[in-house]
Amino acid sequence: MKTYKKRIILSVIIIAIIIVFISMICHIIVKKSVSDKMFNNLTEIPYNKVGLLLGTAPITPQGEHNYYFDYRIDAATELYKAGKISYILVSGDNHSEDYDEAGWMKEALIKQGVPDSAIVLDYAGFRTFDSVVRAKEIFGQNNLTIISQQFHSERAVYLAEHFGISAVSYNAKDVNILRKKIKMSTREPLARVKLYIDLITNKQPKYLGNKIQID
Repeated sequence: MKTYKKRIILSVIIIAIIIVFISMICHIIVKKSVSDKMFNNLTEIPYNKVGLLLGTAPITPQGEHNYYFDYRIDAATELYKAGKISYILVSGDNHSEDYDEAGWMKEALIKQGVPDSAIVLDYAGFRTFDSVVRAKEIFGQNNLTIISQQFHSERAVYLAEHFGISAVSYNAKDVNILRKKIKMSTREPLARVKLYIDLITNKQPKYLGNKIQID
C-alpha cells in the first residue's frame, strides 16, 4: 500500500513538472516572438487606424477598484489624442445586462475627452481570442494597435499575427501590487498554453455575425 501511494505521489509530481515546463516554454515563445511589437512610448509607435482596447471591468469580482481598467483607459486616450489611432474598438464581455465591459470603458473614454464618434463597441469580446478574431472577421481590420498591459498584449499580438493581422501593442501601465503580480505571473503562462490549444483545435469565437464597417 505504501509503495502504491508513493507511485501516485511521484506521478502527480511528474505531471506537475511537465505542466510547468510546457507552460514556461509557451510563455517564452510568445514573449520572444512579439518582443519587437511592444511599445511603451508614443513617439516610436506607428500609426494604425484602429486601436483594439481589450476589455476589463472597473471593479474586480472581489469588489475592489480595478487599476488595470484605469490604466488601459489612460493608454487608449493617450494614443487617440496623440493622433496614433483614429478609432478605438472597445472589445469586452457583455454576458448579462448588468455586466458590460465595453459600455463601462466607453463611458470612461468619453470622460477623458475621447469623442463618441471615435469609439466602436464590440460586446462579444468574451475572451482575448474572440476580441482579436472578431476585430478582423467582423470589423475588417488587418492592422491593429492593441491596448492592454504588456503581459496581456503579448498574447493578443501573437494571436493577431497568427490570424494575418499586422499588430503592435501600446502597453498600458502595469499594476504595481505584489499579489496582483504573483497572480498574473502564474495565470499568464497557463493562458498561453490555452492559446496553443485553441489554435491546434481550430477554436472559433463564441459569436461572429454580420460585418461592421469602421470609418
